[in-house]
Amino acid sequence: MNLIIKIFLIWFTMINIGFANEMKVFDFTEAELSGLEVRKIRGADSKTVYTVGLDEKGNFLKAVADNAASGLGKEVKIDLNKTPFINITWKIEKDLPGIEENTKKGHDFAARVFVVKKTGATLLSNRAINYVYSSNREIGSNSPSPYTKKSIDNVLSSTKYNFNEWVTVKANVKEDFKKFHNLEVDELDGLAIMSDTDNSKMKTVAYYQNIYFSAE
Repeated sequence: MNLIIKIFLIWFTMINIGFANEMKVFDFTEAELSGLEVRKIRGADSKTVYTVGLDEKGNFLKAVADNAASGLGKEVKIDLNKTPFINITWKIEKDLPGIEENTKKGHDFAARVFVVKKTGATLLSNRAINYVYSSNREIGSNSPSPYTKKSIDNVLSSTKYNFNEWVTVKANVKEDFKKFHNLEVDELDGLAIMSDTDNSKMKTVAYYQNIYFSAE
């Protein structure tokens, strides 16, 4: 076997290993956007406006919530034994200063990504971790949603430290389900993205890019 073929085979093997250790969730294309489940939050006056765009790093999703709340959901199976880490790249152009995000009146986030595990027959029985880009809280802080203890808000980014700039964060979802819900979760059932301001009646502008799961 000549040297060129050997190099090609090594390169091809490394690419396959890389793909096996990563699970991309969103493409952020017009075709994908039209196929995602849109869920308006009960009581919200209007829906968040989601559009897709492209920059030098690839596709992104722009979210504008003006006294609005709706999420984009995707049913997808994620093997947390193989790829337990969620990776999120996001940016906040306009945040929500002054609100108390752990109260019902202020429970809005400029950007959030839900990871969901079905634990019963109804939506209300599901358990979720809500990875959020906070406007006021410290990175690493967490608390149950004021609406349900079955969803935990976990702050991965804050505009106190990163405002109007792309930032990439990572979290071990498998460990977080054990920590926050005392559940051994081997597989996720879905993800959702949401920027919302229905409680604060304010306006926020956020961007999401390159959301995927990885082995490490």
